[in-house]
Amino acid sequence: MMSLLSALSDAFAYLVRPKPAAPAVRPMTGIENTLLHSLLTPSSTEPEVQLLLLALIEEVGEKPYDTKLTELPAYRHLREQTPRLQGRVVVALARAVQVCAQEQNWQLRYALNDTLTSLLRVRLHLTQEEIVLLFGCFDLDFSKTDYEARRTGLWLYPFGLALGQLQKLLKTEALQEATRAYLEQLLHYLQTNQPTEVKTAQKLREMLHSGGEANLPTVTFSAADAFGQALNEFVAGLGTDPGAGPWLQLLQLWRRASGGQPTAKFQKEAQAAVAAIGPEAVATHYEVWLSALTKLPVQELSRNNAYGSYAYMEWHFLSSANQEAVKGLLWTSVPVLNAALLHGVAELAAKCYRKIPAKGQLAPSLGNAGVWVLAQGGLPGVTHLSRLYGAVKQTNTQGLIGRYLETASRQLGMTPAELEEMAVPEFGLVNGRAGYELGDYHAELVLAGGKAELHWTKAGKPLKSAPAALKSTHAEALRQLKLTHTQVQHTYTAQRDRLDRSYLAGRRIAWPRFRRYYLEHGLMGELTRALIWRIHHPNGSCHDARYYHGAWRTAQGEMLPEPTDADTLQLWHPVLAPTEEVLAWRSSLDAQQLRQPLKQAYREVYLLTPPEERTRTYSNRMAAHVLRQHQFSALARGRGWSYRLMGAYDKGYEADSATLELPMHELQAQFWVSEVNADNAWNDTGIWNYVSTDQVRFVRQNESVPVTDVPPLAFSEVMRDVDLFVGVASVGNDPLWRDNGGLVQYRNYWESYSFGELSEVAKTRKLALERLVPRLKIGRVSEIRGNFLEVKGKLRTYKIHLGSGNILMKPNDQYLCIVPDRSAKPAATAGVFLPFEGDAVLSIILSKAQLLMDDDTITDETITRQLRRE
Repeated sequence: MMSLLSALSDAFAYLVRPKPAAPAVRPMTGIENTLLHSLLTPSSTEPEVQLLLLALIEEVGEKPYDTKLTELPAYRHLREQTPRLQGRVVVALARAVQVCAQEQNWQLRYALNDTLTSLLRVRLHLTQEEIVLLFGCFDLDFSKTDYEARRTGLWLYPFGLALGQLQKLLKTEALQEATRAYLEQLLHYLQTNQPTEVKTAQKLREMLHSGGEANLPTVTFSAADAFGQALNEFVAGLGTDPGAGPWLQLLQLWRRASGGQPTAKFQKEAQAAVAAIGPEAVATHYEVWLSALTKLPVQELSRNNAYGSYAYMEWHFLSSANQEAVKGLLWTSVPVLNAALLHGVAELAAKCYRKIPAKGQLAPSLGNAGVWVLAQGGLPGVTHLSRLYGAVKQTNTQGLIGRYLETASRQLGMTPAELEEMAVPEFGLVNGRAGYELGDYHAELVLAGGKAELHWTKAGKPLKSAPAALKSTHAEALRQLKLTHTQVQHTYTAQRDRLDRSYLAGRRIAWPRFRRYYLEHGLMGELTRALIWRIHHPNGSCHDARYYHGAWRTAQGEMLPEPTDADTLQLWHPVLAPTEEVLAWRSSLDAQQLRQPLKQAYREVYLLTPPEERTRTYSNRMAAHVLRQHQFSALARGRGWSYRLMGAYDKGYEADSATLELPMHELQAQFWVSEVNADNAWNDTGIWNYVSTDQVRFVRQNESVPVTDVPPLAFSEVMRDVDLFVGVASVGNDPLWRDNGGLVQYRNYWESYSFGELSEVAKTRKLALERLVPRLKIGRVSEIRGNFLEVKGKLRTYKIHLGSGNILMKPNDQYLCIVPDRSAKPAATAGVFLPFEGDAVLSIILSKAQLLMDDDTITDETITRQLRRE
């Protein structure tokens, strides 16, 4: 009684405290009268609660927007009371919020709701009956299941915090029957397919099952996707046997995954949960689940907004609730990581980083979780990180992966490049080959010509494919072999691209390290022996050589002594050599029918021209072209450049150039572009369809650097990239662009590009065709004249441009539109040695020439109609 009198006295003293003079006495509003009537009724609220609550309502209602709750005397006074009294005030405050909503006084309702939210964040002393009353004030109408009704009850009130108060209470006392009945109603009310409600339903199940006989955790996943449905079936299959407990605890841990990285506590609990089940069993299930996630289709679905006022398209992979669960799967895989799991994690991360039109990456948070796991996987994990770094195009993702690689290299006391070298697995390959015995069958994994292939034999007789019998007799060994086959191909491709990117670094590798991680390496040796290397000697001299027939040999085939431990090796670049030597290397490779894994001997070289020396700080060599912006963006990011799409909403002020960092030279290359603003030329998301090109500049600390001061190799590689962007993304390459309308004011550009001067890439293509055409069937009726390959058909003579692949017909240079099938392998190059790969236009030119030499046999009406036109 004394405590009650004391509380009343304190509250009354607070209410009658002297106040500063107000400018005028404000008459009481209708809502305040309603609140007072409701809250001052003795049967509804105790006097001590009424006094505290009224003071709080008065100050909260008049609180300026920028004033914090903790600055209000009434709030501070309430927080000084006992947890029990605060709890009773909270129940009354919830009733006040409900009254405000009924009276549609939204300003006061939201102000009081914020206060209620703040109070529910602290530990209160509430009874189960009071918490049920609290829920009753949240406008939960179990008879209504429409979105708006559910949104009001569950999300416009601090429902989750109130549920948390009940969770804490049930740790100290048993669940009462009345409370149980209410929670069961609430659980039935929730639509567990809604991702935002899955965690709430999970909490309810845990509370309903607390104190049960088996005392097993309850775990349910969102059934909004196939993966969640499969997990629910797995949980159901565990049954109620106490032995299911460790699995349920591990799956429950998945549900707690949140944030960018797991906490130390989470990792400790994951290790304990995995140990309780058994690492082997966990690894087996995780491999299956990761494989299923990698194969899970990404669907484009039509959705209606909550009010049905409009429809929109949505890319569906995993529900948001299950994405968090999969994050938990990834994080808890660290204690059982093996080669198969690392591969599965890497494949899933690559899928999650996939770019979706008008959306961005498919599931970047999941991809980031996968990258974190790979970073915990030691050198094998670094291998996958290196591959991902080259595969993803988004600059921020590359930066994240790069930081993980840098961290790992610092821990081992080496550079990231050295770490990547050490991390490349050999897969048991010796000179590009590895043999496997599976019962009566022999499999040989062969890496040659850039492709990994499996060859099967039985008793020395070759087989077309893997024997079906092995699926039952050696299923696990066959699975591991297929996985190794896939990983060999992926690793080879990643390392090839890494070497191609290494030109700008200009790195020299000490001979002992080169011999261990390149020349004698089971996988890297296949790359190394096909490339030309510059051997630097301590006295400053150097030799250019390639390793074949068991020795280092020059372009002329002369044998060189083996390098010494003091020598270093650098990837050879044609810009470093005189023209005669470059031609000698090309002849040597042609004679040996060797197609290099990356374009090296036939690599384009870009030297400074007199106009560039005159302009001094920039190059206009690649200016005045019209590019498809999205294609240009993809190419730029693929080559390591940074570029943001320009939209009609920002006029390109923040993204008017693509940039490439050159840390080796403390330079940044810039390729300037601007939007082509013509005839509303943007897509549905406001992105410009086309950009026009301008200068290429080099800057250091925001100051332009004279192009004459840029190292020749760096200048050549940057200009090669820019030439690639123009050569691939230019509208001049599209044979249909003019006929389909294009941009009228740029038709002259299309014609000049389609049939104009050759770029450096096209000049290299011309050199290759000069060697190839005489050896082919088309050589009888074809010859290279200037910038064209002329083909004499039965009906007409054709000029195929060596740059664009577009066609003019003699005698009047009439344009002939032939759209190539880019998915089909051109028959013209079948069985023909091509000195380099990756030039799609070269194959298109040869295919068109083969078609047109027998133009009297063409049956395609779209072509014959043009041939007949005079």
